[in-house]
Amino acid sequence: MFERFTRSARDVVEGAVGYSERAGAETVTDEHLLLSLLDLEGTKATFALAALGVDRRREALEEALGEARRRGGISRADAEALAGLGIDVAEIVARAEYAHGPGALATGLRPRRWRPAGHRPFTREAKAVLERSLRAALARGDRHIGDEHILLALATGPGVVADVLIEYGASQAAVERVLGGGGERRAEAG
Repeated sequence: MFERFTRSARDVVEGAVGYSERAGAETVTDEHLLLSLLDLEGTKATFALAALGVDRRREALEEALGEARRRGGISRADAEALAGLGIDVAEIVARAEYAHGPGALATGLRPRRWRPAGHRPFTREAKAVLERSLRAALARGDRHIGDEHILLALATGPGVVADVLIEYGASQAAVERVLGGGGERRAEAG
């Protein structure tokens, strides 16, 4: 599948590995893919993110991802839904951190193990994003996988990254609209 990736899509994957290494993470996550995608310039995905205003809100987006990680992977929307059931996620996080220290519920924080330089396995969620990017490319009638397909795959979810993208206006439907529609339109035209 990697042979179908455009230069920009390869840059996203390589950048995600770099984010993982700098964070001291054992694995490459879908969050790393998004952060790497946000670093690109002059691509279809960056055009879509700019058109949706996400590029100007990077710091807030990173904070939202960090907060979700601190809550053990629970998005703000999920926390609000749980609050409707009388479950106070903020209180649970506070108690866990009081008892076990800051970041007690944070996902992806494990002791570092030795790994060969440059080798970071991808999480199941990150692999699923790359698989969905292939499906997004096929649905759009493209023979390559570009950074725009990775963005579509991230926005498709499931998970915290998709929830945060939705929160910041980059839902799958919004991304599709900015990129010019999906495979259904191309199939009808062809």
